[in-house]
Amino acid sequence: MNTTTIGTPAAIPADWRDFLALTKPRVLTLVVFTGLCGLLAAPVGVHPVIGFTAILCIAMAAGAAGALNQWYESDLDARMKRTAKRPLPAGRMDRDTAFQFGVGLGVFSVILMGLAVNLVAAAILAVSILFYVVVYTIWLKRRTPQNIVIGGAAGAFPPMIGWAAATGDVTLMPVLLFTLIFLWTPPHFWALALFVKTDYANAGVPMLPVVAGERVTRQQIGLYTLPMAACAIAPWPLGFAGWIYGLTAVGASAWFAWLALRVSTRTTGTDDAMQPEKRLFAFSILYLFALFGALVVDRMLLA
Repeated sequence: MNTTTIGTPAAIPADWRDFLALTKPRVLTLVVFTGLCGLLAAPVGVHPVIGFTAILCIAMAAGAAGALNQWYESDLDARMKRTAKRPLPAGRMDRDTAFQFGVGLGVFSVILMGLAVNLVAAAILAVSILFYVVVYTIWLKRRTPQNIVIGGAAGAFPPMIGWAAATGDVTLMPVLLFTLIFLWTPPHFWALALFVKTDYANAGVPMLPVVAGERVTRQQIGLYTLPMAACAIAPWPLGFAGWIYGLTAVGASAWFAWLALRVSTRTTGTDDAMQPEKRLFAFSILYLFALFGALVVDRMLLA
C-alpha cells in the first residue's frame, strides 16, 4: 500500500471545496449522466424519489472512488503538472482525512442503495467502487500499460446501475451500454495520454504512449474505435432503440471514426492546440453525452 505523505502542513485547512475536489467533479458529471440515462432508458417507470435516490447513490459512489483514488495516488499527483494542485499534493488535506471521507461516502452509498432502491443495484454499485479503487488504482495503474483497458470497466458500470435501479435486473441492453463505455475508454484516455505523456513519464506511470510509444498508441486508438462504433450502433438494429438513437449513433460514430483515423495515421505530434488527438479527446466526451442523451429522447418519444 502506498504510504507516502505528500506536502507539508498547510496554513489554511481543507474546506468544502477541497472535499468536492476529491470527488473529481468533472468525471462525476459524466458518471451521473450515464447512470441517469440508464435509469430513464429502462422499460419501466420509476418513482421520482427512488430515481433521485439511485442517482444520488451513484454520485456518492463515484465521489468515493475518486477520493480513494487520490488518497492512494497522492505521490503520483504531486509529480504531475495537471494534478499537483489537488488537495493532497498541495498540502491542504492529510491522507487520513481523504481515506475516511472516501470510505465513509462509499459505504453509505451502497447501504442507501440497498435499503432504498434494490439489492441488485447496490451490489453492482459496490463492485464498481471496488473495481476502480482496488483493480484499477491499486493493482493495474502502476504495473501495466493495459491499466486503462481493463480499468475502463470501472467507468462503464453507471448505466448498468441505473438500469438495475429501475428494473431490479440486468438484460442485454445495459450490457451493451456497459460495453460501449468499456470500449470507448481506451481511445478517449489514450488521446489524452498522447498530449500529456511527459506528465505520466515523470510520474512513472506506464501509460501506453510512455511504454510502447506514440505509433503503437495511435494504432490502438484506431483499432478500439471500430468495435466501439459497432457497439454504439447495435441497439438500433437489435430493436432496443429507435431511429432517433440510431441516426445519432451512426452520425456521431462516423465523426469519431474520422477523428480516430486522423490520430492513428498521424506520425508526429506538435504543440498545435488543435492537433487531432486533442480534437478526438474533446469530441469523445461529447460523443457519450450525445449517445446517452439520444437514447433517453428516443425512449421518451418513441416508446
